[in-house]
Amino acid sequence: MTILLIGHDANRAGAPLVLLNLMRLLKAEGIQMRLLLGEGGPILADYQAICPVTIASAPNQYVVGALADKVLGKLGLWQQFYDRQVKARQQEIRAELGLDSVDLVLVNTVAGSHWFTQLAIPDKTPVVTFVHELAMSVRIYSQPDELAYLLNRTTHLLAVSKATARYYEQQHGFDPARITLYTLIDTPTLEQKVQQAREQPSLYASLGLPTNALIVGGCGNAEWRKGNDLFITLARQVIGRTKSENPTLTQPIHFVWVGMPAGTLHDDLLLDIQKAGLAHQVHLIPPTPEVLRYMSRFDVFVLCSREDPYPLVVFEAGLSEIPVVCFEGAGGSPELVETDGGFVVPYLDLDAMSNRILELLDQPQLRKRMGRRLSQKILERHPAQQSVETLVTLFTQLTA
Repeated sequence: MTILLIGHDANRAGAPLVLLNLMRLLKAEGIQMRLLLGEGGPILADYQAICPVTIASAPNQYVVGALADKVLGKLGLWQQFYDRQVKARQQEIRAELGLDSVDLVLVNTVAGSHWFTQLAIPDKTPVVTFVHELAMSVRIYSQPDELAYLLNRTTHLLAVSKATARYYEQQHGFDPARITLYTLIDTPTLEQKVQQAREQPSLYASLGLPTNALIVGGCGNAEWRKGNDLFITLARQVIGRTKSENPTLTQPIHFVWVGMPAGTLHDDLLLDIQKAGLAHQVHLIPPTPEVLRYMSRFDVFVLCSREDPYPLVVFEAGLSEIPVVCFEGAGGSPELVETDGGFVVPYLDLDAMSNRILELLDQPQLRKRMGRRLSQKILERHPAQQSVETLVTLFTQLTA
């Protein structure tokens, strides 16, 4: 069986990492693959080690050249030349991918709809779409007409959580009989990585954190959807309340966000941090492959995302035996956290979230119990081998 995979980029983020893990497992099952990526990124070489990769990069900045383009523009011919160039690139990509010899197409994320619409996949070829996005991300990462085309052409939909499945059923009219709940987490490898991270020296000394500090952690990209701003507000509330309401909690509390690159949002948040007098207690760490060395030493993981379908970071926190506090109605995490793996609080109720964080910081035994239970649930519900078998069975049925 030969599968064409379509991914949006090779960044070190949830969906691309899940795709990489999936490709490794499919390769072990003897499945041949080709990958079309919208753009490259830091994990491109990891993809290339598994199968041939084609990057559908945008056409050149100029159709002919800077001066010639101006002349074409004045003659009203630029668009015609540009469209011709785009069409030629699309034909080149189709030839490179050998679409007629592909048995099945797997589109990873709604962002892949952009490239899928350009491929003219033969009608007989089954299409599986793996959706990791809810309303906000759909709006940001896809165009309505392109997504509608992809969903109309999708034979079977894989959804990462019940919340995600419900969204595509209710908002896009997708037939629930053709939706499978599917989460791919390579739990054995992730467990091993957590263990390795714990065995390495702590990175917190370099940040000037005292050895007895209690660490509330957040992790993810720098974007409004992830609630980076809410994280700063929470830090202000929790640290402020400790002094007035929790005099027994004498250990210093530090808030650490991993995954915040330099840029406007970073600078805006830093200004808030400084004005709130939190410069020594709130730390913004840029994106790093060492994320687990930070995370495995968190005491509480706070998922303040406004929307996150079923984030990998919750699995990483859980397998590090760290309890999670998250919002109801912000995605699939409450399905895993429930009442025994941390706390689920009403959407955007920062008071409730602060109280729950303080409760966990104040009670080491509660933290330990909830963290262990979350880890246990992940291992019970997401065995990696069972995951890949489910997928191979589905592919075999669709291509029969």
